[in-house]
Amino acid sequence: MTYEKRIEIRWRDVDALRHVNNAVYATYLEECRDGWLQQALGDHAAMWDYVLARVAIDFRREVGLDEEAVFVRASLARVGRSSMTLREEIRRLDGTLAAEAESVIVARDPQTGRSRPLTAAERERLTAALPQEQDVGDAADDAASRGEGRRSQAAT
Repeated sequence: MTYEKRIEIRWRDVDALRHVNNAVYATYLEECRDGWLQQALGDHAAMWDYVLARVAIDFRREVGLDEEAVFVRASLARVGRSSMTLREEIRRLDGTLAAEAESVIVARDPQTGRSRPLTAAERERLTAALPQEQDVGDAADDAASRGEGRRSQAAT
């Protein structure tokens, strides 16, 4: 499952050079990621049971105020024991790739504030959201990502 969101470029998003500030890219990705989570997991209240543990952004092209809007996409890349990894991208309206990102979202126990294993129901929903060629990771794979501390069917 790939989730896509069109985000209008706001005046406050640009800097003195009239291009979108690099920190704003993270905000665009977050807006899309939240939509992806809500669609993948269904229960809006359950979204608060997850925290962003890591995000890495590779900036590819500048986005200017004159672009008007961008398309942001998120898709599930991997499911671990207590986390999920998303692949995300920001594209100009003409399709030019502006940024690629990877984020790791960790399931969180609301009582302890610590990571927790994904429930069977979460794992089932997430597995259904994986592109066909992806697999569910195991606990050993998950350890590396834990670090405690418009919908379309096309996969990116």
